[in-house]
Amino acid sequence: MKKFIKILREKFKEYNLDGYVIPKNDDYFTEYSKINRLKIISNFSGSAGLAIILKNKNYLFTDGRYTLQSQIECGKNFYIYGFDKLINCNLFKNLTLGIDPKLFTNTQINNYFLKNNNVKYINRNLIDEIKKKQNNSSIPFFSLDKKIVGESVNSKINKISKYLKKNKSDYIFVSAPENVAWILNIRGGDGPNSPVPNSRLIISKAKKIMLVSKIEKCKKLIKNKLVKPNQILNTDKFQEEILKLNGNNFIVDDKSCSIFYENLIKSKFKIISREDPTYLLKAIKNKVEINNMINAHIIDGVALTKFIYWIKKINKKKITEVEAIKKLERFRKLNKNFLYPSFDTIAGSGKNGAIVHYRANKNNCRFIYKKDIFLCDSGGQYKYGTTDVTRTLCFSNQNQNIKNIFTKVLKGHIAVATTNINKDNTGNKIDKRARKFLRESNLDYAHGTGHGVGFFLNVHEGPQSITKINKIKIKQGMILSNEPGYYKKNSYGIRIENLVYVNKKKKNLFFENLTMAPIEKDLINYNLLTPSEKNYLFKYHLNVYSKLSKYLKQNERKWLASLL
Repeated sequence: MKKFIKILREKFKEYNLDGYVIPKNDDYFTEYSKINRLKIISNFSGSAGLAIILKNKNYLFTDGRYTLQSQIECGKNFYIYGFDKLINCNLFKNLTLGIDPKLFTNTQINNYFLKNNNVKYINRNLIDEIKKKQNNSSIPFFSLDKKIVGESVNSKINKISKYLKKNKSDYIFVSAPENVAWILNIRGGDGPNSPVPNSRLIISKAKKIMLVSKIEKCKKLIKNKLVKPNQILNTDKFQEEILKLNGNNFIVDDKSCSIFYENLIKSKFKIISREDPTYLLKAIKNKVEINNMINAHIIDGVALTKFIYWIKKINKKKITEVEAIKKLERFRKLNKNFLYPSFDTIAGSGKNGAIVHYRANKNNCRFIYKKDIFLCDSGGQYKYGTTDVTRTLCFSNQNQNIKNIFTKVLKGHIAVATTNINKDNTGNKIDKRARKFLRESNLDYAHGTGHGVGFFLNVHEGPQSITKINKIKIKQGMILSNEPGYYKKNSYGIRIENLVYVNKKKKNLFFENLTMAPIEKDLINYNLLTPSEKNYLFKYHLNVYSKLSKYLKQNERKWLASLL
């Protein structure tokens, strides 16, 4: 890290800079990327962050999930602040900061301190010059049948075309690869935990498409006649081809269209909107997608239930957090439809559980002791579905205070699950329900209560979420996580997470659980639960048993039945 910072500073003279800005995202703005320039320069491995290296100081900005983690990984070499500090920030006044215009959107620049008068665009990435980036994946894109996704490509393009006509636009530039994946019913292997096909897409109001990608990635699509060779635009040819298009107006997305691509489009066209409608279209899952997700969660629930039974009742030897991660993955691999984890498993025992997005590795992890609370947040990518689930476990009797806090987290979890969505129909309203019981004891947690989830795509997707500020209306077919928690520094972490989808009966919208895995009953103070909460818990475990029991061995089934 220090070596790379030194080399970077030596480049400041060459480019006449006072500093250089390194975001977490790659040029596709994906959450999980095989290229992690931020980690190279700072050693910070969290999923959200931004570093600024000056001539004699280093800064890291991140969010509340990573307060402890950032201090551990790079605190000795960086000043660490929350993202909110970037707004109207005076730390870099009158300094010239270099950025790679492919890694930032204009919205980011305008929202933060990086006003145009102190930003210098450098069309070469200085971190890549220091350390050559890994070769991009050569895995070709592949298509998903309508039987899997429930809607044809033509139907989706028709929706986009109608949106363009309504907004009096000639084209849309779909810059987020997950949105390209949804529109064209394709997937790829460009992300470590998500089947994203790194590509971009231009759609005209006349329904013509241009897939912006490396042509070798599209060979299967061409062979199966899903796209024609003349519909593929090699990334290197983007600039010359965009100038050949006829028309006046473009729609781009302010979350994933970089300054680099926006400027190329602006050289000929007027940008009239900065919102890609695909995010909301993709967020509302159809019946086929929901059914596939239900099936994926049953498979995943079997693996997780087997793991919980094994680690609580069968395992007698002292194991590390990494060994627990490997054991859980082995249970998932027992099913042929499991592909790979949907994110790197968070397995924190004792004080490591208090690090919200802790990542254990073989060189730096704890043994799991009988007295510990163990927090395990994991998920899988399946054919076809994406899962994400957290369970907090114990292996011995815990003190009353811990049980009380776990129960308050559980009460918040149940409050979210039983929300009357006709009444509380936005994430910010539902978030209050999740925190209510903790706040009665002046306790809280520094992350959102829930995020949207993709269908065999990113484990985190918008625009819907359950947070203090999200006001997107919750609609039928949306999938979200429900994961309140509590974290006591240097002691333990608690989180209970299920995925839920929005169902409808008559005119009533309600959450229905996708996740099927037992909740730790040994940490509950039943005196704090109301009769309706106890009834919810009984019905939930009864549902888990009815869905999973036929896939379990006799001893596992008997144990699961004992939780009713």
